[in-house]
Amino acid sequence: MFQGLFKKPLDDQPQEPPALLDEPWRELRWGNVQEDRQYVQEYKPAQDDIKYLRVLLYGPVGHGKSSFINSVSNVIRGRISIPALASATLDEAKSFTRKFETHKFNKGRGNEKTIYPVVFNDIMGLEEENKGVHENDIKLALKGHVKEGHKFNPVSLLTEGDKDYNPTPSADDKVHVLVCVLSANAPQIKSSVLEKMKNVRETASELGIPQMAMMTHIDEACGETEKDLKNVYKSRYLKKKMTDFSAAVGIPLNCVFPVKNYSHEIDLNDDVDTLILSALRKIIDFGDDFIEKN
Repeated sequence: MFQGLFKKPLDDQPQEPPALLDEPWRELRWGNVQEDRQYVQEYKPAQDDIKYLRVLLYGPVGHGKSSFINSVSNVIRGRISIPALASATLDEAKSFTRKFETHKFNKGRGNEKTIYPVVFNDIMGLEEENKGVHENDIKLALKGHVKEGHKFNPVSLLTEGDKDYNPTPSADDKVHVLVCVLSANAPQIKSSVLEKMKNVRETASELGIPQMAMMTHIDEACGETEKDLKNVYKSRYLKKKMTDFSAAVGIPLNCVFPVKNYSHEIDLNDDVDTLILSALRKIIDFGDDFIEKN
């Protein structure tokens, strides 16, 4: 007879917080694409003996490293382009990228064609033991010892004396910014992979190389951001993801940037470009500070 008499009214039950914050927790200037693109396009390294600011991407398999390079190319060149082959399937079983390759973005055409002075290196993804790129090979790449086209082998590391070992790297061969690429839509990263990432970060820290992280697939991970990319810094879910990433990989939160890679689009989108350019400007600023100091 008295069953349920003392139950809390439904209104008193704990409510789920709304998916979106009232205000963005990080300010971003939307609609400034032309000015931001010009900043990137007109960049020149601080030292005359360095032609290219070199950015090395690393991270687990299938988290969007090659797609991020494609997206950067689109944004810098102002049109859809495909410089880095990327797997169309999210197969996290094996890495699509097998060799060490420098991706340069063409500026102009014909006889007037030059290269934008920011280049990206894509490497084989990190996996569990005896799979994927070995962290020692990444450490050699940071120091400029890995030659273009080197094929990574998880069980046969690059060593001094190998044909793909560069014994005398120039300032141009060395990495100026290390960028970790992680998907907001991926399951928890395995501890063995996190350990490899930690070892790479420690080497970069010893060399004084600035470090950043890109959080990809934000539209797939958060429905509110899929509806409107401008919700990216209002999304509670993405803020928690970025905070968790920051703690897991040891990169400060102000060096973690959410981005959406171009995938199905056939035309550029200002909101997609804004997020990528926001990250690119910081990559250039951090990298140039490092070049100036060394």
